[in-house]
Amino acid sequence: MTHQLLSLRTEAPFQCLSITTELRRFVQVHGGQDGAVVVSGQHTTTAVIINEMEERLLMDLQRWLSQQAPPGANWKHDDLELRRGIPDDEPRNAHAHLQALMLGNEVTVNVRKGALQLGQYQEVMLVELDGPRQRRVSLQWLSA
Repeated sequence: MTHQLLSLRTEAPFQCLSITTELRRFVQVHGGQDGAVVVSGQHTTTAVIINEMEERLLMDLQRWLSQQAPPGANWKHDDLELRRGIPDDEPRNAHAHLQALMLGNEVTVNVRKGALQLGQYQEVMLVELDGPRQRRVSLQWLSA
């Protein structure tokens, strides 16, 4: 099995970054003709999804997530004074954890004849829910 760790810098509290080009490069360099790439986020306040990278859809996604798990909604995780051993700069980010749980943090993309098997409009994206931050995504090749 071949593994690579992507390092990405996000620039906003909510941001969708396409990593499809990096996946294609990974398959060309480390993969084979047939198999799959497992894409896993390394953070509890990010998600990894496959969807269309269309501006208005991403705006709708951000709105929907904010409706489902809004920031500052009296979440118990945000009671920092009641939590032990946390750093002084710990953010109140329960909403980001909950939003990540809704979206998921791992996808598997099939590879056939060296090509990612994605639909016409599909992109693999890292979704930042608590940025801006430095983020990591794990890529793992699984041969057929």
